[in-house]
Amino acid sequence: MRRTIELSDQEATLRQLLLDVSTYIGTLDGHSRPQLRFTGGWVRDKLLGVGSKDIDIAIDSMTGYRFGLFMKQYLEQPDTQAKYPKSVKLSKIEANPEKSKHLETTTGHIMGLDIDLVNLRKETYTEDSRNPQMEFGTPEDDALRRDATVNAMFYNLDKSEIEDFTGRGFQDMERGVIKTPLSPYQTFKDDPLRLLRAIRFASRLGYSIDAEDERAMSDPGIWEEFKLKITRERVGIEVTKMLQGPNPRLALHLIDRLGLYNTIFTIPGSESCHPAMALSFWHKAYNQLQAFVDAKLEGPDTQNAMTIIRSILLGKPEDGYRMWLLCAFIPWARSARSAAKKPGGTAPTSAKLAAHEGIKADNHSAKLIDDAASHLEDIIQVRKAVTEDGSMSTNPLKRKQDKVSRQEQGLSIREWGPDWRCSVMYAILTEIAESTPEEHHELLEAYPHWLSTLKDLDLLEAYQLKPLVDGRKLAKDFDTNNGPWVGKALRLIIAWQLENPDNLNPEAAISESRETIIGLIQDEKQSRPSNAKSNGNNHEGNRKKKEKKEKKEKK
Repeated sequence: MRRTIELSDQEATLRQLLLDVSTYIGTLDGHSRPQLRFTGGWVRDKLLGVGSKDIDIAIDSMTGYRFGLFMKQYLEQPDTQAKYPKSVKLSKIEANPEKSKHLETTTGHIMGLDIDLVNLRKETYTEDSRNPQMEFGTPEDDALRRDATVNAMFYNLDKSEIEDFTGRGFQDMERGVIKTPLSPYQTFKDDPLRLLRAIRFASRLGYSIDAEDERAMSDPGIWEEFKLKITRERVGIEVTKMLQGPNPRLALHLIDRLGLYNTIFTIPGSESCHPAMALSFWHKAYNQLQAFVDAKLEGPDTQNAMTIIRSILLGKPEDGYRMWLLCAFIPWARSARSAAKKPGGTAPTSAKLAAHEGIKADNHSAKLIDDAASHLEDIIQVRKAVTEDGSMSTNPLKRKQDKVSRQEQGLSIREWGPDWRCSVMYAILTEIAESTPEEHHELLEAYPHWLSTLKDLDLLEAYQLKPLVDGRKLAKDFDTNNGPWVGKALRLIIAWQLENPDNLNPEAAISESRETIIGLIQDEKQSRPSNAKSNGNNHEGNRKKKEKKEKKEKK
């Protein structure tokens, strides 16, 4: 592994600008020349040969905000404007401990690089909070407070060399290990969010976690500190970064192996109603999803079961994150719904509550999970109805006529909605997680067979199908007013279209559904007597009000 850093042209220019600003500050009365360092993730990534546009800059003798003011002042000097950009956009970021901003910093964008100016600091923690007391510190203090040794190395701008104040940064990078600079138990107890950061960096870098650190992470006492000190918004941010990273399977595996699942994916405060999730089978779900992701879409074996599932269910770039998010909630798949908040209302699934409350998932993500859990049994039943005849070949020429009609399957997809692919993946992973080895093999034949059937029947986008006629035409054709019957009639038209995909004649659709539509209209009229009387009374009342108003105006 390399132990030196070669700066890009942009980085070299930024380095020189910062040194010039430092020298400028040293010429001002009452100020000494500050020492500057590039820190943390930028150093790690450069050593790994990975480019980075984000650079944290540590200052030894003043706040980042004050240094930023001096930088702007320096750039306004006439003799610097030919050498550097005339100005740099700097913004002061106030301290926000709930978002892991424990002191004010200054951010800016210059020469295509995003910079963050902050002073070197030392942290002191209390027993009841993850938000430390901050004070100016030495480079060693700043290195030791960090979450991992590989994130604790500095690049000294004056010396153009890397500084490893923990004494382990280079070593742990060569070993591929995530290790806390200080005692792991105390490090995680002070700030339990570091549990998730350790997992995130391990999965991002493909590293292992030090054995002593893993023991501390698996300590129930640390889990309790986590529940007391860490907001669920922060949990959600870290989980999202893991699942959007390069190796979400490893992140879920580490959460599983270290016993952290019920600390992270939980409904806080409802442990008595929702006992800890059983996890003995969960590994089969995330391992299977990784196998789907790894399936090749090109080559001679395009009829392979894995490839069929991937090509149909994982077709969009954003599908990957959404599938991993759903996979994280497979253990909640069979949990009973909670009670509805309003009488007659629909209760959310427990999976949705765990997403919404446990990781503060946004509304779209929570709905995605809720839909998948809600449709789970329906999807399984439709799949079984199509594949139970035993003809599970993925070759269309070898498949027998399926027992479920095109219309029934199309209507099901419309019921499951635009995200039906995500719901089907959730069903696949749930069934596989619960299966025996023999059943696992059968499921990997059954689902590709069903999905191929949907593709052959041109039903993959059935949820987008528009009716051949609109409500106004129906009302005109049947010489009546609009009403609730229209929606039901349009669903009949859609059902007819699904059964007759090659017939685009709207008159044929209406003709075939005429008797049923007439029945809908008659049923609606029969249910209106009381409403009609009420409406008549309203009309009479309105007439009298109008006459009274006209008499008043004449006077």
